[in-house]
Amino acid sequence: MDARVSLGRVAGLRFGAHWSVLAVFVLIAAGLAQGRLPVAHSGHTAWVYWGVGLATAVLFLASLLAHEVGHAVVARRNGVPVDGITLWLLDGARLRGEGPSPGVELRIAGAGPLVSLFLGALFGALAGLFALFDAAGLLVEAVAWLAGINVLLALFNALPAAPLDGGRLLRAAVWRRSGDPLRATVLATAVGRVMGWLLAGSGLYLLFLGASFSGILLAVVGWFLIATATAGGGRAGMGEFLSGVSVRDVMTPIPPTVPAGASVRDFLGGCAGHDPHEAVLVVGDDGRPIGLITAQRAARAVSGEEHTTKLGSVVVPLRDLPTATPDCPLVRLLPRLDASPVRRVVVLSADGAPAGIVTSSDVSRLTTWLSSTSPWPRSAGSWQSRKKEVPAGYAEEGEGDEGAPGGMTG
Repeated sequence: MDARVSLGRVAGLRFGAHWSVLAVFVLIAAGLAQGRLPVAHSGHTAWVYWGVGLATAVLFLASLLAHEVGHAVVARRNGVPVDGITLWLLDGARLRGEGPSPGVELRIAGAGPLVSLFLGALFGALAGLFALFDAAGLLVEAVAWLAGINVLLALFNALPAAPLDGGRLLRAAVWRRSGDPLRATVLATAVGRVMGWLLAGSGLYLLFLGASFSGILLAVVGWFLIATATAGGGRAGMGEFLSGVSVRDVMTPIPPTVPAGASVRDFLGGCAGHDPHEAVLVVGDDGRPIGLITAQRAARAVSGEEHTTKLGSVVVPLRDLPTATPDCPLVRLLPRLDASPVRRVVVLSADGAPAGIVTSSDVSRLTTWLSSTSPWPRSAGSWQSRKKEVPAGYAEEGEGDEGAPGGMTG
């Protein structure tokens, strides 16, 4: 199930929110409306407190979005593509890989906390200005809270633990000093796990003392740190394991296609006996891909409607899918593959024509084969000398490789 809720576009990027941020939004609004605001300024009706609380929570999410836009803008200016922004408890900007150098990584990681510090100073100045002109106490309280939370957000994110911004800063520093990005990643993720356990333990201790809200929040943040740092460490190990492997080496070439003008009825008829989760590339009249479709998505999209609907109107559009070139290093593709709504990456040639598809199963089959062979060479040159040993047809076995349903090739 997709945990993201799409919210629109900002700075040319699609953005949405993870359920964790929506939960934090509710907690903040309720905490302000039923706690801080009535205690600091009594005498108002409940709907006034809730109105100010909700507006403050919205501005907090806007501040969080600005933090992530800072990362995304700096990343794009330094040549690192960005797939979009998904606000969640610990991260947001979805970068297509990492910075090509420690300096770029440092600039990308530092942009978010700097934006939060700027917003903290801005809200602080506004709170002082409102107080100077004797504005409503609730307004001053809300703006002062926003100043404090933005400064706290910057400081928290500066902690040297992956996946926080401070973890990326630590990684950049170790990378610059050692010249080894893998070693830097391993260290940053290890510190992230330690920090996560400390936060989770502190949260449980506060919960034991009766501080329910603070204890639960710290424990949840600690758990997220542990989980994401562990996943980051796993990706670092996989990066070493797949060093030198390109997308071309693992993709399913000449993927099955179906024309966008075909009807859903014909498509579903041709899918009989096929895996309903198998994705097929949908192409326009010019042969260029416009998206992916599965039988399950097609059937769900036209539920209760005429199945004469054209496939082009129900596809997962290409703009929402990660894409790559055949010569792209496979390790740079793995995070984007995990984030793909259909767990697939569309491979395009230099002229935009479809060249292949990479699925999670393709990567799993390659890693399984490599794990079963010994010794495993870890350099790009070693892989080039050994890739001819990969069993013929290994990429044609399994998920997504049965051909276009019903022979509906475009």
